[in-house]
Amino acid sequence: MGNKEKAKERREKRLQEIRLLRTIPYSDHQRWWSNKTVAVVTGGNRGIGFEICRQFAAHGLTVILTSRDASAGVEAVKVLKEDGGDLIFHQLDIVDSSSINQFVKWLQENYDGLDILINNAGVNFNLGSDNSVENASKVIETNYYGTKSMTEAMIPLLKPSTAGGRIINISSRLGRLNGRRNRISIVALREKLSDEESLSEELIDRTLSTFLQQVEDGSWTSAGWPQNYTDYSLSKLAVNAYTRLMARKLSERQEGQRICINCYCPGWVKTALTGYAGNNTVEEGADTGVWLAFLCDQSITGKFFAERREINF
Repeated sequence: MGNKEKAKERREKRLQEIRLLRTIPYSDHQRWWSNKTVAVVTGGNRGIGFEICRQFAAHGLTVILTSRDASAGVEAVKVLKEDGGDLIFHQLDIVDSSSINQFVKWLQENYDGLDILINNAGVNFNLGSDNSVENASKVIETNYYGTKSMTEAMIPLLKPSTAGGRIINISSRLGRLNGRRNRISIVALREKLSDEESLSEELIDRTLSTFLQQVEDGSWTSAGWPQNYTDYSLSKLAVNAYTRLMARKLSERQEGQRICINCYCPGWVKTALTGYAGNNTVEEGADTGVWLAFLCDQSITGKFFAERREINF
């Protein structure tokens, strides 16, 4: 049996374990949440975001499903409400500061804040073996800067509690710094982004600005960037780095004010983002995000997960 077959077998075994775990209900001492717990999900009108909303509602949370497209969001909530649960829709475009500000005001006035933020909204314009960077600016703006803007806007609204606030960023193994494949081949940059001491927003932003400038002048192909899904990979690499950075900043908060922030890879999921060519179902893709949101252990922060297991950045 070759390495690919062995890896596939291990993955399938792990997914079978998770399917079994999902059938086991949470015990009373694990359930820190209630129907007053407010979860905000960006890009919840379809795919993984839609499924996370469905699972949260099934667990009794108050779920705020957001979507850039208002009609799609209204329809998504209508479908989900047929299964019961407390779901509310609000329009939200994560790359529009006025849209975020309107959402902040509405959330504060109607729910006095939130307990869980799922940064799911994202875009990808390459399918199969395509690797065009024609839409690189939009990919970076949405996947990284949109996620960052939402995180910064929601942190002041995360409710103080003994359980702590939760932020989960949906990312990808394609954005791993030290993966065997598809990583940045610029060793000095990789080392800086790996170093907790030198990691900063300025470094992340500068890395993306350099890439976008090289896209503009056509030199990106020989500059050492990831060779597959280049723009998407870099946007998720930035999300991963930002997650680690924010975990460090948020760790200084006092008891009752704590916020855990983690990211995870849902795998290659059958959604519109992958052209429905993935291996995983949306239920499998959403699982780790929901599991992270429900974890009791507040010490788990600044980590990267896949299939309910920590993986390295």
